[in-house]
Amino acid sequence: MTLPELAERHPRDSLVRIDRLPHIWCTACGLGEVVGSFVKAVERSKTPVDDHVVVSGIGCTGRVAGYVNLDSYHTTHGRPIAFATGIKVAKPELEVTVISGDGDLATIGGNHLIHAARRNIDLNVIFVNNFNYGMTGGQFGGTTPTGAKTTTTPYGNFEQAFNMPELMRTSGASYVARWTTLHVRQLEESFEQAFQVDGFAFIEVISPCHKGFGRKNKFRELKDQMHYFCKKSELESEIDQGGQGSSDLNMEPDDPLIVGEFEIRKKPSYHEIKRKMLEESMGANN
Repeated sequence: MTLPELAERHPRDSLVRIDRLPHIWCTACGLGEVVGSFVKAVERSKTPVDDHVVVSGIGCTGRVAGYVNLDSYHTTHGRPIAFATGIKVAKPELEVTVISGDGDLATIGGNHLIHAARRNIDLNVIFVNNFNYGMTGGQFGGTTPTGAKTTTTPYGNFEQAFNMPELMRTSGASYVARWTTLHVRQLEESFEQAFQVDGFAFIEVISPCHKGFGRKNKFRELKDQMHYFCKKSELESEIDQGGQGSSDLNMEPDDPLIVGEFEIRKKPSYHEIKRKMLEESMGANN
């Protein structure tokens, strides 16, 4: 590509619906980093681009499906996992990725999420966690840290938040990781790793929602939250392993923000078990 061509278009424009730009996301939103890392991973993946499918639900993150230039489905609130499961069961050769938010996947869609992990469905779930319902006014949800202020917890949230990596690990996921939007290179590598996993892959992405969450919680500017990510993040491999596990990955204000890969295991996927049982059943009938 020549310099004049680079000035006219980005090398990955073919993977983004540039006719729909500018996007609707707020300034300082972390979803740009998520989309950028995802399309880079798609570009480098061994799966043909035409075999990649993206599914999302409702919310700020749910708009991702409308901006990637792939076969994509924008579904109802809390139902992207169910919809993606149907696609994968019908067309197991496709690389199906769910990209949605914490309200969509952990709160209203939580039951679908844990059962997809239990079944070890071969899906990639990119779980963007900005700790609040950003699109509908900044209310608190199932991942809002204890003590955090939102429009519906003006004096601080008194509920415990889900520990999503631990929930996914104990539910049966084959791959579990967590990064922030500051860790763009690690995100790209994790997305690529998820494409290669034969089973349920879950990646939590801690992302800033400056307008809905950050400014209410002492992050006056985006750089303050990114500095927090830099200062508080600790790689799982850098931590003293004396009993450290995903059960210790809660995100309380005074705790480190632990990132890394927490589970990589080889186990039969839903599709592998189903195929084997059907073959055995058909063989017995013959």
